[in-house]
Formats: sequence, structure tokens, C-alpha cells
Amino acid sequence: MVRTGPPRSGATNPWMVIVVSALALAVMSSTLVVPEAMGSGWIDFWGFKPSRISELLSGDPGLRENVGLVALVSALFAHSTWLHLAGNVAYLWVFGIPVERALGHFRFLGVFLMLGALANLFVALRIPELERTIIGASGGVSAVIGVYLGLFPTRRIGLWLPLGLFLQFARIPALLVIGSWFTLQVLYTVFGPMSDAVAWRTHVAGFVAGVLVALVIRMFSGKVAYAGGGD
Repeated sequence: MVRTGPPRSGATNPWMVIVVSALALAVMSSTLVVPEAMGSGWIDFWGFKPSRISELLSGDPGLRENVGLVALVSALFAHSTWLHLAGNVAYLWVFGIPVERALGHFRFLGVFLMLGALANLFVALRIPELERTIIGASGGVSAVIGVYLGLFPTRRIGLWLPLGLFLQFARIPALLVIGSWFTLQVLYTVFGPMSDAVAWRTHVAGFVAGVLVALVIRMFSGKVAYAGGGD
């Protein structure tokens, strides 16, 4: 089996994937005990508004501004619905586990937090007038998917495909699966409804940032890793 790409870090258990998932679950669960009248305020506490971020960046830097920008990170752990949370966590586990094993626990966490925050910042800069509160781990998860593709471009992903009345398990090249996913994100960004444009832009920004980081890692690692096998 041919091995290419960065080496495994030695991390076997995906502790940071578990931690991120648990924090997101805790934040979502907290909405069940928050009084209904405080629901929107609770979302505003975790999320960020592009208009507010643009306002902070245009002013003189200070402690208050720095604290306000933390919302770019905290928004990664809040979700609007259980289905929203489940989708992001599913993608995080599929692609995050091999990425964490390759990078190590803290590098993985850094990728998720920093690139996720950058994806959120990209949206804030692109739509500075938007008053809507943005939440969701999509930017960080998309960054992890980008890192996965950059580190393991030849790996195959196991999928269950519907064939008539039966499901057939097949291993599809990651490049094809993720490439198709990314193409849809771009199309939705350009042609999708404006109400969903924010989410698609976050996906695209996070994914591109993840691929670039993975290419830098491969460039400077100078080592060989597990890239040929399936997950």
C-alpha cells in the first residue's frame, strides 16, 4: 500500500472530536432550560452579527472589541436545531477523526477553532450590513473537510448507495465525494436563496482555508503518512 502525505501523530483516540461534539451538545441542550422569552438573547450570546463585527473592526482596538470578536469562535458551538447539530457532528466525526490522528489533538483543535473563526470573519467582511445572528460549526467542520482532502487526496470513503430496493456499500474516492460537495456549496452560494447565502459562504471559506493549511503541512512535513487506506 502506498503511503503519502503527513505522518500520523500517534494520537489514536479522537479526544478533541469528542470534546467539540460534547460542547456543541451541551450548548444545544442548554436551550431546553432557558426560558422561551430569553431564547433569542441566548442565541445572540453565542453567535455573532456581521454588522457588529464590522463595527468592532472599524473602531479603535481595545479589550471590549477583542471580547466581542470571541463570538466568531463561540458561534461554532451553537446550533439552531437538533438536525443542524446532528449534520455538523456527523461530518465532524467522519472527517475529523482521521485528521485528528494525523495532526494530533491540539493541532486539530487549532485548525477547527482558528479556521472556523476565519470562515465566520470572512462572512462578516463580505456581508457587513447583515443584522442576522450567525451560529453553527459549519465553518470549522468545512475547514476540517478541506484539511482531510489536502492530507488524504487518494483515500476512499465508504458510502451506502441505493441501488433499486437495496443498499450497496462502495468505496468512493474522497476527491470525488468532497469535490461534489464543494461544487454544490459554490453553486448554492452563487445561485441559492439569499437567506441561506451566509451558510454556503461559510462552508466555502472554511473549506478553502482547510485545503491551503493542509498543503502547507504537506509542504513542510517532508514525511510520509497513511493516505491510501479507507476510513
